[in-house]
Amino acid sequence: MGKLKSFAPIIFVLLWSTGFIGAKYILPYSEPFVFLTIRYFFATLILVVIAKAIGESLRITWWQIKQSILVSIFLHVIYIGGVFYAVSIDIPAGITAVIVSLQPILVSALAIPLLNERLSYKQVFGLLLGFIGVTFLLIPKLFQGDLSFGFSTLGISVCVLALLGTAAGYLIQKKGGSEIPFLAGTAVQFAAATFIFAIASVIFEPLKIDLTLEFILALTWIVVALSIGSIFLLFYLLRKGSASSVSSLYYLVPPLTAIQAYFLFGETINLIGLVGMSLAAIGTLIVTNEGRSGNS
Repeated sequence: MGKLKSFAPIIFVLLWSTGFIGAKYILPYSEPFVFLTIRYFFATLILVVIAKAIGESLRITWWQIKQSILVSIFLHVIYIGGVFYAVSIDIPAGITAVIVSLQPILVSALAIPLLNERLSYKQVFGLLLGFIGVTFLLIPKLFQGDLSFGFSTLGISVCVLALLGTAAGYLIQKKGGSEIPFLAGTAVQFAAATFIFAIASVIFEPLKIDLTLEFILALTWIVVALSIGSIFLLFYLLRKGSASSVSSLYYLVPPLTAIQAYFLFGETINLIGLVGMSLAAIGTLIVTNEGRSGNS
């Protein structure tokens, strides 16, 4: 488990950063809530199959079920659903990432009274440095095209709601999630998300899917790598470290997404973006290293 603890943050960030890339591939072929219904249905099914294969019971207490549903509402429905919906109504991924990247500061501030976590001066400096880095990275995206932006109030509100959802989900999972078996608890989370997204898709969307090879490949990646792999790593990291240090990993997501977009879609990265990547990486390194030494 020592090697997993060392490499888990790197693998988590690499997997999590593919979320916006996956959304860009998926959304031309499906409405967001329909896709998310399919995603979480298959993710639930995979977890149940894994549990049966290894002989692990999926029975948990009523309190654990309620806790898992609560995490699902905030972390999966409000956060993931909000991000996908914002991108689907043409809010640029860069703007969405700017708003959601406030999460480490929000989580760190709330973790002090809610989880009795303490931030050192180094961690505060690292959090601010990471935020400045992400802002630098995304400044060029903010000023591409029409400077009037034309963003809808609905779109920006959804992004802010997604930010609040991911912050709340992190804190709830950190506070009580360690007492819940991973497979059973996560299966309940995914099943609850499937049910809610199914209702939303029936009410708000035409139930249409363009079943192409690109859709199938992107769906497979998002289910296996993001819904199973990255969520396992996220909950593992929250169990082993502070909410503040884990959430600071979010600062690395926009830089890694930008690198992937450069190679996959030809999106350029200028000098200020490279500076931003460096600052985000340094800030994250400061927070996570300080968090580890504080927990040792």
